[in-house]
Amino acid sequence: MNADRASVLWAAQAWLPDGWQQNVLLRMGRDGCWAEVTPGVVQPPAGALVIDSPLVPGLVNAHSHAFQRAFAGLAERRESESDDFWSWRERMYRVALRVNPAQLRAIAAQLYMELLQGGYTQVCEFNYLQHDTDGRPYADPLTLSWALADAADAAGIGLTLMPTLYERAGFAQSALRDDQRRFAMSAASVWAAASEIAASGRPRVSAGLVIHSLRAAAPASIKQLHDLAQGFAGPIHIHVAEQQAEVDDCLAATGARPIEWLVREGLLDARWQLVHATHSQRSEIDAVARSGAGVVICPSTEANLGDGLADLPGWLAAGVPITIGSDSHVTRDWREELRWLDYGQRLARRQRNVSAAPQSGQPSTAERLFGLATRSGAAAAGAPAWAPAWGLVVGARADALVADPQEPAILGVPNARWLDAMVFSSPVRPWRDVMVAGRWVIQGHRHQQTATIAQEFGQAMAELWA
Repeated sequence: MNADRASVLWAAQAWLPDGWQQNVLLRMGRDGCWAEVTPGVVQPPAGALVIDSPLVPGLVNAHSHAFQRAFAGLAERRESESDDFWSWRERMYRVALRVNPAQLRAIAAQLYMELLQGGYTQVCEFNYLQHDTDGRPYADPLTLSWALADAADAAGIGLTLMPTLYERAGFAQSALRDDQRRFAMSAASVWAAASEIAASGRPRVSAGLVIHSLRAAAPASIKQLHDLAQGFAGPIHIHVAEQQAEVDDCLAATGARPIEWLVREGLLDARWQLVHATHSQRSEIDAVARSGAGVVICPSTEANLGDGLADLPGWLAAGVPITIGSDSHVTRDWREELRWLDYGQRLARRQRNVSAAPQSGQPSTAERLFGLATRSGAAAAGAPAWAPAWGLVVGARADALVADPQEPAILGVPNARWLDAMVFSSPVRPWRDVMVAGRWVIQGHRHQQTATIAQEFGQAMAELWA
């Protein structure tokens, strides 16, 4: 690869919506989106950039808390009789109370570069870190949001930036705890922040809305944000049913389970993304399917926190859109997330290839999960604001990944099984080349800002953990 930007590509093998295709011509428009995707073009046209290794679309990372990258690997000791999500949260809050804007930018830039290396070209930032360390708003209330946007720009990744409604510590509490003081946002301030982000004109940055969880937002505030968002085309994300304790508390407070409550209140539509949705019932899954909403599963974080296993077969059978996220960023590669998405089910059910569907012509677990995550990415990221689809299709943003032809996982593997091997023959190398909006941000495993970003990240970590 010798061009930062090339308008015509020719790939001997590329992953299109109907699977692997040979001799694929891809032409991008001036808007950074695919203008033509044509398989079966036997010879590359003059001037085309020839791709000599598998070409696949980049994925949307549909759930990220960037500041938690500074905490990855630092909560893996148990100093008391028990350790669970709630004790992990107490330790995580200590990091959240210390990070300043410069540190957040450094941490997020390192994370976003790593996500690119792991095959994500868009990240949905579920941003609840809003205020100064004393809980007072910055002079510019979006100071920390702009730090994240600056980090995404430095790395070259696409960003869906989503301010978060967060106003109470639990169903039975009317206010936040002191160690949650940096998170406070009302429905009106969330709407104002999202509107300002959407109007900022920053390249590759779009806006979404977030409700942290039902325990963290009063029903009246959720309804207010829902009303403000009438006509809003972007995504609406919410943590839901991640922990069994949350389900029990919601039942006690409202008479309904969390997903059941969202359905009962008539809130869900195709903009909504239910993050985790770990503890669900079949009736809830069917209701979500009817609403058009999607789910975001984060296997590595859910395993790390001991959340439990989502009913993946149930969500798949109902045809609910499914995307993945790396959440707390204990891992940062979609191949590992997809691997553990099925491995968790294999362990629980003592079966293999649980996610495959040979009865519908989808015998490959990796191909089914990857295809679903690709198709569902547009709605999770709010892509219709700038492109109608995701993947190597006309109209989608020109994002792409190129594997290393010497990658041991695919070396000697038949072309038709490349994706199987990429996901289930681990470990794998970072992607050799990564394109975002028609621009190569990684070439030959090299990101131009690696040294600078790594140095600033190391300094931020030293300051936080000295």
